[in-house]
Amino acid sequence: MKLYENELYKEDLNYIASLPLPWELLKNSSILITGATGQIGSMFIDVIMNKNNTNSLNCKIIALSRNEEKIINRFSEYNNNPYFSYICSDVNFPINISNQKIDYIIHLASNTHPLLYSNEPISTITTNIIGLKNLLDFGVISEAKRCIFCSSNEIYGENRGDTETFSEDYCGYINCNTLRAAYTESKRCGEALCQAYIKEKNLDIVIPRITRTYGPTLLNTDSKALSQFIKKAMSNENIVLKSDGKQFYSYLYITDTVSGLFTILLKGQTGEAYNISDAKSNITLKELAEYIAKLRNSKVIFEIPDKNESLGYSKVTKALLNNCKLKQIGWNAKYDIYTGIERTLQILESIQ
Repeated sequence: MKLYENELYKEDLNYIASLPLPWELLKNSSILITGATGQIGSMFIDVIMNKNNTNSLNCKIIALSRNEEKIINRFSEYNNNPYFSYICSDVNFPINISNQKIDYIIHLASNTHPLLYSNEPISTITTNIIGLKNLLDFGVISEAKRCIFCSSNEIYGENRGDTETFSEDYCGYINCNTLRAAYTESKRCGEALCQAYIKEKNLDIVIPRITRTYGPTLLNTDSKALSQFIKKAMSNENIVLKSDGKQFYSYLYITDTVSGLFTILLKGQTGEAYNISDAKSNITLKELAEYIAKLRNSKVIFEIPDKNESLGYSKVTKALLNNCKLKQIGWNAKYDIYTGIERTLQILESIQ
């Protein structure tokens, strides 16, 4: 069974598609999306195609990816669909789409897990800055209605001990003179670049700050701790914890992340950043490992990470996001961390 054939996944798509949002803004429009085959981008596309089929949204998707094989395999169900097309390209080079009007641009392409941070630090930076600039320049040329730069909870850095949760105006400590800062500092710089284009080029841009997201669209190459826990659970292996597990983070099930992304796209205010998170999914890494192990009757074991892995790990010990600003424009999470994890495992089991 393929992911899009799974009833639980279809239920999640229908849930997002039925949210009371101003979907009419997307009717007969076009969306260019980078990172199309990624965890979040792929579900975003599935939601649009769902609404095209059920609500005659007539919204064209132009999916951009560096890997043609991946994009063909992931979206095989949309072959010959007039509302889906793809471009095999790298955002670090200027965008050249001369035959289509693009109304919305969503920049989701980014290195987003520890091994890539340590193995590909240069592309981590350039995708978040040069790639973003290329997309914003294209947005200016194509007179895009709105652009989205998907930022991260990591821009907050380490909690300085002066707050319980991070609101959008918080700025914690980041040591910029490290390899790991390639991701955090380039996301910060990307946000500043967006503000520059708003002021100088009059471009409409909104900025979702996405927290640690998980779900059945996770990629096999993902080296984030929770993704590794899920993979071990699917293989009926012990859950491997590579730290003391005291890190206290915000997580979010993919359906809630994508619904937040649509809410910001359709209702967010120009120039504003919004945390996509929910307190019901705040948990320590150890508690998370123990819960997944319990679901599979396995154990949590400790393993010292190798030097290359550890270079990509976040040193932040507490990062809880405040979602009040997003809730003010009508968003609410559907799943807590426990139901989200269970749902993820159920869906993945059915498509193995």
